[in-house]
Amino acid sequence: MKPIYLDYNGTTPHDPEVVAAMRPYLEEEFGNPSSGHLYAAAPRQALNAARRQVAGLLNCAPEEVVFTSGGTEANNWAIIGTANALRDRGRHVVTSAFEHPAVLRVCAFLEKTGCEVTCLPVAPDGVVRVRDLEAAIRPDTILVTIMHANNEVGTIQPIAEIAALARSRGIRVHTDAAQSLGKIPADVQELGVDLLSLAGHKLYAPKGVGALYIRGGVALETFMRGAGQEMGRRAGTENILEIVGLGKACEVAARNMEQSSRHMQAMRDRLHAAIASGLSEVRLNGHPEMRLPNTLSLSFRGLEANRILEAIGLEVAASAGAACHADSVEISHVLKAMAVPVEWAKGTLRLTTGRMTTATEIDRAADVIVNAVIAMRKKQGKRGGGGG
Repeated sequence: MKPIYLDYNGTTPHDPEVVAAMRPYLEEEFGNPSSGHLYAAAPRQALNAARRQVAGLLNCAPEEVVFTSGGTEANNWAIIGTANALRDRGRHVVTSAFEHPAVLRVCAFLEKTGCEVTCLPVAPDGVVRVRDLEAAIRPDTILVTIMHANNEVGTIQPIAEIAALARSRGIRVHTDAAQSLGKIPADVQELGVDLLSLAGHKLYAPKGVGALYIRGGVALETFMRGAGQEMGRRAGTENILEIVGLGKACEVAARNMEQSSRHMQAMRDRLHAAIASGLSEVRLNGHPEMRLPNTLSLSFRGLEANRILEAIGLEVAASAGAACHADSVEISHVLKAMAVPVEWAKGTLRLTTGRMTTATEIDRAADVIVNAVIAMRKKQGKRGGGGG
């Protein structure tokens, strides 16, 4: 038997509807949508349909959706493309200490090109404070890039407030919504953002496909140059097979979001309750309410996350918030930004549920984790008994 999968924030399995939608473009419809003959007709229609499906989930116009190779490319394009397009207006970018490396490392690259980057702190619950953004804004600020929801602890940021403030000052706003899309609403009209990145493999679609929402009228320097596909904005023959999968995944997400969200949260809370009732010295990381419905970041004081993963690995698949080595502990930048004490942070697991998670799996996973922690604490001469 395979381990119980609790790493849905790492990647998701393919939704059966996504697989079914993709199959014709794997087996039969191989044409290039840019060709001028009959073999191009079905792929071209599928490309247009997928664009409409993504736009439907985001509540934007189809022509505001450009397909990419994934969330990382979308982030790179949004941030670097803005810096290059608006360099005459300013060279200052604001982000947060909470971002995914696909944003933080892009911002670090910009610093090498002459940009200045301000990295906002977060509160202990992981929330970016709008007042900190207001204090950081300068006359030469051209972009604010803050993620919609954090991939490690699930904290949801006040993007609508952030965007309202920034845009009132004439500043462009980008959000990385790779983790939030399909779990909570990501309506670009309500969020008020100019740019939004998404990744297919976080949404029950394939890896290697994503999209960037570009609000109408927003100028970005071209990121991929070539033959002028994607309305002249992103060159390269479109990956029709996976674009079809992404489109169908967005359609499914829009149709089932409320039901899926309730299910994922019920499974997450069931897991949390079972672990907390079986163990003491367990800490929840992130905002207790304002977080993704599927995300549970727990710290076990005095233990090492990689040792816990080794103990449960044959039965539960999860991820760690810290890597402990012989002479050092590498704590994730997210936990550092939240100032989680080292004795807690080094024993952090990220447990994330999905649409396919069952109550039986949750109960089994909780038993495995509780028993593993108790055994490890006994070896340390401690007790792991009741209370939460």
